Amino acid sequence: MSWVSLKIEAQDNTADLISDTLMELGALSAIIEDANAETIDEQPIFGEPGDPPPGIWQQNIVSALFDEDINISEVMGQLQYQTKLLPLQYSTEIIQEQDWVRATQSQFDPIKITEHLWIVPTWHHAPDANAINIILDPGLAFGTGSHPTTHLCLSWLTQTVRPNVSVLDYGCGSGILAIAAKKLGAGNVVGTDIDSQAIQSSLYNAEQNHVSAYFYHANDYQSQAFDIVVANILSSALSVLAPALATSCKVGGKIALSGILREQASAVSAIYAQWFEMDTPQFKDAWVLLTGTRKCAP
Repeated sequence: MSWVSLKIEAQDNTADLISDTLMELGALSAIIEDANAETIDEQPIFGEPGDPPPGIWQQNIVSALFDEDINISEVMGQLQYQTKLLPLQYSTEIIQEQDWVRATQSQFDPIKITEHLWIVPTWHHAPDANAINIILDPGLAFGTGSHPTTHLCLSWLTQTVRPNVSVLDYGCGSGILAIAAKKLGAGNVVGTDIDSQAIQSSLYNAEQNHVSAYFYHANDYQSQAFDIVVANILSSALSVLAPALATSCKVGGKIALSGILREQASAVSAIYAQWFEMDTPQFKDAWVLLTGTRKCAP
């Protein structure tokens, strides 16, 4: 058995209409994706407590899946007739049936962060039983250790965490950074995120790793000061959140910021320099880790 994947270019004011209409025309599923994802033109959309809900991207790809016997020309004709949108640029691809679980698992092997820290999916044995092994499966929340930003933050934590320090993981995603900090010897560890699914994922992953950490939705999080603050989110969010993250870091405490592209590093660093003595940036591929030490209050 196989399916037909239909991808249509769409603007922010037409993506929902196209997606809904495709479902009416028999699509098995339809999703909206950022057309510029994983490029320097990727457009961040996010929400913070009290802000309006996130929107969608300006340039989109609407992806729909159909049974293999579908007539795509007829679908496109009906879509353009019903929506009055002309012309629509599209492409198709045949998706063959396969063991999707095995196909997904084959993409994720144990990830070596340092000699003594590994990320290990549950279907693998730990390559080094004597290392610190974080058991983590890919899920709905960001953070498996494979992305350069997560790798940068994890490596930094191995060098920075000392016994019993307090750690805040802002934008915790899967909880991977909070879990790593706890396994590295941190004391009070807290994670927070605007996504309820991330909180559920973090709690589950902490339980799987037999560590005790606290995870709160951002609406329920009560701000406090920590020895270490790590935030692996979007550069635009980091810029807006600078005062709040600075307040969350004790004087003399350490901060690590990632989710930042090379060309964005100088601007973000300049913002945080108001509160932190910034270190030399660390790079991995196109991504940057900014770190610093909290200065005394003016």
